[in-house]
Amino acid sequence: MSTATLPDDQQLRQRFSELKPPLAPQAAVIEANRCLNCFDAPCTAACPTHIDVPGFIKRIASGNLRGSALRILDANILGGSCARACPVEVLCEGACVMHRYHREPIQIALLQRHAMDFFHDSGEALLSEAPATRNLRVACVGAGPASLACAAELRRQGASVTIIERRALPGGLNTYGVAEYKLRATDSLREVEMIRRMGVEFRFGASIESGVDLEALEAEFDFIFLGVGLGAMQRLGIPGEDAAGVMNALELISAYKTGHIREIKGTVVVVGAGNTAIDAANAARRLGADTVYLLYRRGESDIPAFDFEYEHAKQEGVQFLWRRQALAILPGKHGRLLLDTVLVQQVDRTLLPILNSQYSLECDLVVPAIGQSPLSQLVQDLRHIEIRNGRIVADRTSGQTGNPRYFAGGDCVNGGREVVDAVADGKRAALAMLKTMEVADA
Repeated sequence: MSTATLPDDQQLRQRFSELKPPLAPQAAVIEANRCLNCFDAPCTAACPTHIDVPGFIKRIASGNLRGSALRILDANILGGSCARACPVEVLCEGACVMHRYHREPIQIALLQRHAMDFFHDSGEALLSEAPATRNLRVACVGAGPASLACAAELRRQGASVTIIERRALPGGLNTYGVAEYKLRATDSLREVEMIRRMGVEFRFGASIESGVDLEALEAEFDFIFLGVGLGAMQRLGIPGEDAAGVMNALELISAYKTGHIREIKGTVVVVGAGNTAIDAANAARRLGADTVYLLYRRGESDIPAFDFEYEHAKQEGVQFLWRRQALAILPGKHGRLLLDTVLVQQVDRTLLPILNSQYSLECDLVVPAIGQSPLSQLVQDLRHIEIRNGRIVADRTSGQTGNPRYFAGGDCVNGGREVVDAVADGKRAALAMLKTMEVADA
């Protein structure tokens, strides 16, 4: 594991109290007994990793928490993170048959967390014995959910796996980019430690940025899995966005999760209305900002964030300014910033400006949150791998690219979806590598 550590900040933990606290043991058993154990399990079908939901819940009901956790881990090595970060309202819980009877869905996520917390707290190693060794060496570039899932599945089958990560800590967006009140960095790192104990090697501070770097990997490994995520946050393209008081949403979330920011004062303006923008706006409020505005150039009905995220932001006190577009960021008085000339847009789809509608918002921090850019220069150096709209083109069922030695998954392929989708991609790629090797050895 990396030698980098996270700060122990009690005040920060209090500010970012969890949205959904864990279930008490008795409450978990009661909730588990509500499950109807549906034979067709629409909840399982709705999960990208197809966790056996009735199976793990039934084990909780019978008091077999270890068995429940192992059933989850069979399908999803990051079951603990997904229990916290997944939008279950539109996945497993959204598919629960209880909706048909106008009853609350089974609290699948909290039950999954209950089992996974038990397992992690027990300190048990997932592999009690080293698997039979395979003559297969794989490098996973990036230490996010896709690579972690790929590495764990390969280790289960006896392959040798090395994860290469440029940052100080593993976990990708689970560690750096998911809001603290959903998924704490310590919980993300706890899962990574479990994977390390399976025998996965980690190399930190190592950047793979060119074709030369890739050639070095090709000489050392049989296959290379690309779990490199997306590029930097997109720029607003307006004057003044490089000013000192501008910090994009992922930078903000990463800074407070790693202890570099502990407080924000005054007024914050977030530009964008996706789930990451919501997370940044909520974080600013919890860090102490008096006022947080969220500017979005379209209307309320067009908001890209999930409905439940939008409702949560309103409860946090975030103020939404619809049909607005930032035109410039100008230095304000006394070191403050002035977000100047904010255009109110027309309601039609052409987003034409309304005449004489410009006005200024004084603020202390501007947070662009309009999505991540396509992949960086690395993808331009990938030989015989198709790049389409800044994404790596990979087979949907195997993750294999046009170069048979390269596989890919997660955001660099799907453009930015959920943690659970990345986990599913990584596991599929691992199984495909193993099958490819078996065919080659036959």
